[in-house]
This record gives sequence, structure tokens and C-alpha cells, in this order.
Amino acid sequence: MRVVVIGGTGNLGTNTLRSLAEDPEVTQLIGIARRRPRLEIGGTQWMTADIARSDLAPLLRGADAVVHLAWIFQPTHRPYQTWRTNVLGSLRVFQAVAEAGVPALVYASSVGAYSPGPKDRFVGEDWPTHGWPEAAYSREKAYVERLLDIFEGRYPQCRVVRLRPGFVFERRSATEQRRLFAGPLVPGRLVRPGVVPIVPDIPGLKMQMLHASDAARAFHQAVKRPVRGAFNIASSPVIGSDELASVLRARKVRMPARAARALLAAAWGLHLVPASPHLFDVALRLPLMDVSRARDELRWEPEYTSIHAFSEFLAGLRTGADDDTPALSKSSSGPLRIREFLSGAGRTP
Repeated sequence: MRVVVIGGTGNLGTNTLRSLAEDPEVTQLIGIARRRPRLEIGGTQWMTADIARSDLAPLLRGADAVVHLAWIFQPTHRPYQTWRTNVLGSLRVFQAVAEAGVPALVYASSVGAYSPGPKDRFVGEDWPTHGWPEAAYSREKAYVERLLDIFEGRYPQCRVVRLRPGFVFERRSATEQRRLFAGPLVPGRLVRPGVVPIVPDIPGLKMQMLHASDAARAFHQAVKRPVRGAFNIASSPVIGSDELASVLRARKVRMPARAARALLAAAWGLHLVPASPHLFDVALRLPLMDVSRARDELRWEPEYTSIHAFSEFLAGLRTGADDDTPALSKSSSGPLRIREFLSGAGRTP
């Protein structure tokens, strides 16, 4: 089996390649990224391509499955740039899959594609995927779902699988995720149990998480098993202020969502943090996902709890954990995070 993973150098990509590399039935594994990493993963053959510009079809010919993971989160202040890569680039990937005649396409959607939903019960994959239109990330994930709807109608011979994970964490992703969402001012070494004194208790802020290796196994299963359609993937328990306070051994302090958003909006407007307040709006409105379809049809069960995944991420923050790819390496931040300060949080991808 020949498998091509597009966007192979990020958190999901490196873990998916590692999982596939251990499968004896995968005889050829190709990782595609904008910049070639030094990291070697099994027998992965690296190729460089930009999904927004490169001719992709020749790279996909002969593949038995394509896994599309490529996505950029920055610059949040220039959403037309993320749209060009995430939406128009995904459209180019789907067109290349059709041109190359690839029989299976596995796409990394997200819980962020879902329309606002309940926090007191779990919803299935039939919940609407219209996103939250004010947030670029959610808007783009929802739009790509519509592109896939069209693709499936035009190319029914291609087996399409959409995985919708919750927030994906692990130790080696800590540097990248701190850079993408928290910015250069976050003192990672201080994020340890007993040192952070308080956790804001924000009404409605509940999230589903999972470990990156568990997410990777779901993508692996989607490549191998004869399934179609959408699958929610997440671990338990749902993470709220009680769980965060327990992990950090901190005290909860009630904070209105409006106040938290105002603080984030001010910091984002001053380019102090890269995460936009619109992403915070999405987090408040995300539904809780039922993952029973993934268990029943993908034969997927997470090995790690969401608390383990988040605790491992916090440990990675404290040690500056990274991996040897352009997306994950701390060298991308420069000495003392100087490149992040010079570019301005949220300005450059």
C-alpha cells in the first residue's frame, strides 16, 4: 500500500507518519510539506510542495490513499492568507486526488467545523457543520466540509473519510502550540502544578482533548478500514475548570466570559498573543462530541485520557519540548524567541 500524507511535519502529521510507518502493509510512505525536515520517520520519503501553488497531481499518482493534514493557523490578523492555504489549497488537493485517480482520501476536519451546540450532552456526526463564521479557523473548516460534499458527489468512486478531532496535544507539540496560540511572552517553565495559583472558571468553557498518538491511530485506521463519512474522535473526560484546577493544583476563580474575551481581544490587538478572540468565541460554543461511531466502525479507542494528554503538553512547555521539523522545532522561534517578537504575534505563518 502506497500512502501519501500531506502536511507531514506538524503535530498530527509526524504522529500519523509514525503510526503508518509501523504497519507492514504500508510498503511506501510519502510525507509532503512546504519545507523538508531533517526528521527521519521509518522509511518515509519526504517531498516538498506548497498546496496553494505546487502541481500536486504528479505527487499523488499511484497512491492507494492520501491523508490531507496541511493547515496553517497564522497569521490571524490576515485571514485572507489562511483562506488561500487552508481553503483554496484544500480545493487544489481534492482536485489533484481526482486527477490522480486516488481511491481513498482521509481529511483532517475538526470539532471547530461544528455549529454551536450543547455542553450538557454529546452530539453525533450529523450535527450541522456551519462553524462559527466570525472565526477564521472555524469558518475555513466548515467551508472545506462543503468542498468535500461537492467532491463526494462528483467522485463517488473515491472513498472519503473526515475525522473531526478535539484539541490534540502531546509533549513534542508544546513548542509549536505555544508559538501558535500563546505567543512569546508565556513563561513555559512556570506552568507547573502548584506554581500557577488560579484557574479562571469561565462559564461554558468545556473542551474535548486527545493525545496526538491516539489521533494518529484514528487516521491510520481510516486509511486501512473500508469506511466512509465523518468520525468524531476525542478522549475523556471533558476538560473544564475543575479538571484544569486539579491538574495545576490551583484555585478556581470565577470570571465572566465577556471579561476574559475583552482581555484576550486587547492582547491580540496589541500583537501580544497570536490567538484571536474569535477562537475563544468558538471554544465557548463548541458542542461535545459523541465518539461511539469511531469506536464501532473504525475500531478506535484512545489509549490515553485527555488529562494525560494535557498534562504531557504542560510538561513539554516546561522543558521546551519540540521535534526536528520546521513546524515543531524551537529553532523556528529563534534564540530567546526573538523571531516571534520581531514578527509580531499573529502576523506571520
